[in-house]
Amino acid sequence: WIMGSDDEVGVGDDDDDDDDGDDDQVAPGNTSDGEGEGDWEDMEEESESEEDDGESDEDDEDEDEGAYDDGMDMADEEDQLKRLQSQRDEELYPDEVDTPMNIPARLHFAGYRGLNSFRSSPWESPEVGIPKDYDRIFQFQNYKMLKKAALKDESLEGALPSWYVTLHIVDVSREVAETLTADVPLVVFGLLRHEHKMSVLNFSLTKHASCALSIRSEDNLIFHCGWRRFTASAIFSQHTTANKHKAERFLPAGTTVVASVYGPISYAPIPTLMFSQDMTTGQHVLVGTGSLLSVDPTRIIVQKAIVTGHPYKINRRVATIRYMFFNRDDIMFFKSIELWTKHGRRGHIKEPLGTHGHMKCMFNRSLKAQDTVCMSLYRRIFPKWSFSPVVQSPPTVEMAMAME
Repeated sequence: WIMGSDDEVGVGDDDDDDDDGDDDQVAPGNTSDGEGEGDWEDMEEESESEEDDGESDEDDEDEDEGAYDDGMDMADEEDQLKRLQSQRDEELYPDEVDTPMNIPARLHFAGYRGLNSFRSSPWESPEVGIPKDYDRIFQFQNYKMLKKAALKDESLEGALPSWYVTLHIVDVSREVAETLTADVPLVVFGLLRHEHKMSVLNFSLTKHASCALSIRSEDNLIFHCGWRRFTASAIFSQHTTANKHKAERFLPAGTTVVASVYGPISYAPIPTLMFSQDMTTGQHVLVGTGSLLSVDPTRIIVQKAIVTGHPYKINRRVATIRYMFFNRDDIMFFKSIELWTKHGRRGHIKEPLGTHGHMKCMFNRSLKAQDTVCMSLYRRIFPKWSFSPVVQSPPTVEMAMAME
């Protein structure tokens, strides 16, 4: 191009060129041979097929979700949620309980007592306040001596190795007979002296790392103790060398605890596995591992309960406390028990104020407004009798696959 004056090259020439270029372009679908119309029809068919595929995928997802929900036990899910929430509250506020407003505290905490020191204060005699279930068990005066004598007793009569014998078993309960099948072998074993009697077994156990369940004290669990297998309700307590052992409301992780149950007498140490049975699938979930610690019904397991109150008015060492109790009689009933605070103060109740649970208390140092006043109460607890030698076997691999 040779650019000259405006007269030589005009704007209209460019417009004509653009118009010529536009005439050469052909819009799709406007061709004379009909190829564009076929392309549009193909595109519409593809979009319709994609929509159908999307609807079928959504239907498959709905069916999968429905099948997943069918195998879920919502009652068990809600129970596990409540257990986890209770366990979390126990970890954040250990042993703290609320005082009921509609029930007198002296009735709600009947059986509790105060201790100046959990470690050094003496406890009442182990024979006081024992339940009626203790009439069904045995206690040894010297467990170690009897264990040594039983293990040394090798004069027991019986079949020798390599013998073929025929066994006639009498007094078999219907529950046991229904669990026997031809696919599962029947294990027969002998008993040492006193092993047919019942007592309180104390197992030293640690929660297994693979267990994500919340195990509450007094839950019905399955124990594999050596060659024995039975179900029982266990209560957990701290593994210490003191004469009193603090109870645990839940099975803690990462530490060793003692599980106490009613069961047949055995001689320690015996390897032990503790399982929990899934009520939906029937599978046995490994909860803890350990061994038999002792057979001792006199082991003192103490449950601790902490009732709390909050300062209402503070005048140096004297403060008015509320929300610990809600009537005058309860304050007079627990007046002799020592108070303590989370900031390290010690004190006692001087007198009740009014009739709605306010009380005047004196402490060894000045109280802070954000402090919490506590009172510790203790009572001895015992295992719950729920022993059963019949254990429901978990489903086999074929049964589990059929259930799925």
